[in-house]
Amino acid sequence: MVTEKLHYEDFPEGLVIPFGTHHLTREEVIAFAMEWDPQDFHVDEEAAQNSVLGGLAASGWQTSALLVKLAVEGYANASAAMASNSMEEVKWLKPVYAGETLTGRGTVVSRRVSAKRPEMGILKMKFELFNMAGELKTEITGIQFMKVRNP
Repeated sequence: MVTEKLHYEDFPEGLVIPFGTHHLTREEVIAFAMEWDPQDFHVDEEAAQNSVLGGLAASGWQTSALLVKLAVEGYANASAAMASNSMEEVKWLKPVYAGETLTGRGTVVSRRVSAKRPEMGILKMKFELFNMAGELKTEITGIQFMKVRNP
């Protein structure tokens, strides 16, 4: 049985899309940081305890990548997503600590069909990453291009 992918028409303004969860381990935090953001408070637990973060915390880049992964698994892979051309705003609001379990959601902020490419819808999306206590940790606002079912 083939299931039709979600298209632009399936994403009304205000739609909230819940994502799955991810448990962020100490090993993941350190491995990512060693490769991409090797600051002491991301790679050394003692230095992290004595930093402004107060504990071993993920790089903001890692939390952003994790939020994108949750979005892809939460809706993009089941949709006729075409691409994205921007992140208008990225906010790292609170540290994400090793050992936290995180979940996300996406909200359609606005939408329109491209005047130049009527087969493409343009969704402005807000993506949010929370810990299990409901604290908002990371927020990304960006553009998602989505195929229009009936251009």
